[in-house]
Amino acid sequence: MCGIVGAVAQRNITPILLEGLRRLEYRGYDSAGVAVLAAGTGIQRVRATGKVAELEKALAASPADGYLGIAHTRWATHGKPAEHNAHPHVSKGLAIVHNGIIENHAPLRRKLTDLGYVFTSETDTEVVAHLIAWHYSQTPDLLSAFRAALGELHGAYALALVHEDEPHNLYCARMGSPLVVGEGSGEHYLASDPLALLQVTDRFRYLDEGDHARLSHDQCDIWDREYQQAERPVKRYEHAAHSLEKGEYRHYMLKEIFEQPEAISDTLSGTLGDDHVLTAILGPEAETRLADIQNIHIVACGTSYHAGLVARYWIESLVGLPCQVEVASEYRYRTVVVPANTLLITISQSGETADTLAALRFARNQGYLATLAICNVAGSSLVREADWRLLTHAGPEIGVASTKAFTTQLVALLWFTTALLQVRDRSAPQVADNVAALRKLPALITQVLALEPAITALAQRFANKHHALFLGRGPHYPIAMEGALKLKEISYIHAEAYAAGELKHGPLALVDEDMPVVSVAPSDSLLEKLKSNLEEVRARGGELITFACESIDQEQGEGTISLPQVDDIISPILYTIPLQLLSYHVALVKGTDVDKPRNLAKSVTVE
Repeated sequence: MCGIVGAVAQRNITPILLEGLRRLEYRGYDSAGVAVLAAGTGIQRVRATGKVAELEKALAASPADGYLGIAHTRWATHGKPAEHNAHPHVSKGLAIVHNGIIENHAPLRRKLTDLGYVFTSETDTEVVAHLIAWHYSQTPDLLSAFRAALGELHGAYALALVHEDEPHNLYCARMGSPLVVGEGSGEHYLASDPLALLQVTDRFRYLDEGDHARLSHDQCDIWDREYQQAERPVKRYEHAAHSLEKGEYRHYMLKEIFEQPEAISDTLSGTLGDDHVLTAILGPEAETRLADIQNIHIVACGTSYHAGLVARYWIESLVGLPCQVEVASEYRYRTVVVPANTLLITISQSGETADTLAALRFARNQGYLATLAICNVAGSSLVREADWRLLTHAGPEIGVASTKAFTTQLVALLWFTTALLQVRDRSAPQVADNVAALRKLPALITQVLALEPAITALAQRFANKHHALFLGRGPHYPIAMEGALKLKEISYIHAEAYAAGELKHGPLALVDEDMPVVSVAPSDSLLEKLKSNLEEVRARGGELITFACESIDQEQGEGTISLPQVDDIISPILYTIPLQLLSYHVALVKGTDVDKPRNLAKSVTVE
């Protein structure tokens, strides 16, 4: 999504800003701009639609050099992609860039219009620029004006500000969107992602929620949300050179399993309010059209299809909308009946999956209300061609068997389910409950990852096995399907998943001492039903491996691993983690190529 770069130095910082923007291009954007100034000069602003290369051409035609500056890549939320909507935005001697969503921009815009401010864009960011300018007109102190404006903002933001009156100071603030301060030799930098600044430094101060700061070339002053001076330690960005390497891990897959708390935090960054979700991140017009949706079709392949199946349970039970989930390779070759006001959701890690991309193109003429892409690659074909987009921020996933891409897809789908519920009933307690549950997820997943030694021991039971059965009920049935897929992908053990209630309708005939049966047993409304199914397996000598909620009052066998008690809504995401670890360690026991399983490719770009 949007990216911020800033710098204050005793040399021309325009090349630093441009290189920072180039390093943020992977995030996706539709326009870019810079604003720089030097002592005795006014703000020089250059903006362009399209890629950073277009901004470079504009700067070649109209050079802008200075010792202080900010830069930005924008992905449209408020206002269409156009130069007049591109950042930075200016007002009476100041320039500002912004990531995030200002939820109360409309009343602030009316207030500022009444005060005589003229708007030249449709963005919420220009509102912030004029608001700071107005407060500054009431006081000669820019820091106080900045703080007063921050006090009026509702939503999520990362902000960077420069002003002609203070040509040696760079101001910034964060609330719900990431922002880091880079430490140089006699200069300071600012970015929404440390990757943007690795060409000049590997030392960073990570601003806490609610922090604001004033940077000069030789000083960094940081205050917390209570306006108290705060110390944020300098940390070295040690894994920069190893972001695409295994590092301490034996395989990429294991590294990516353990990266899931951070990936989920990154995916949620800038998407949550205190007790609600920020729907404007879906793109222009999406926010106002969510209430029109009456049906949902989800189309995906493989692991992404399983994510869609979980989402169907969420959408139908919480929102009350009919939801249909289909394999893309089947969907595109059949006659599709599209009810009025149906949203099509396509899900893909790469955004280049051939069948899913073809399904999106096929859907253009089927009468859908709109199309939404959920994807991990900002510049992919799927994201570019969909009407709306919801990015997961899993980072590069090298292992063929998807792990962090899957859990971030689930997080994005739960976020979207909450958005649908919110537009129908903003005061619904479930909205606030979902937001609180999503915030807890990274810490809970870290707890489950600590179970790896116990899961490693269980994996030995599969050493001589050739088949396995996975069981789940409700939204955990698709999680069982995903667990079976992981096991077959990387260990080559034939594995199938069933809704546990289907045992008596055929699969029970396969159960014996040579058939491990893996079950997912959270403490939910279907638990008692599942317990009965597990007893059927025990009665036939089956070898049970159960991932169960720690609160379950039953005899815990040696094949049972307890997971934390969690909100039902996030339970499917949490129970994915032990199944990933089990598959990984079984593959180690089997001696297979974990990261590059035979016959499979990471991105299926051919039919």
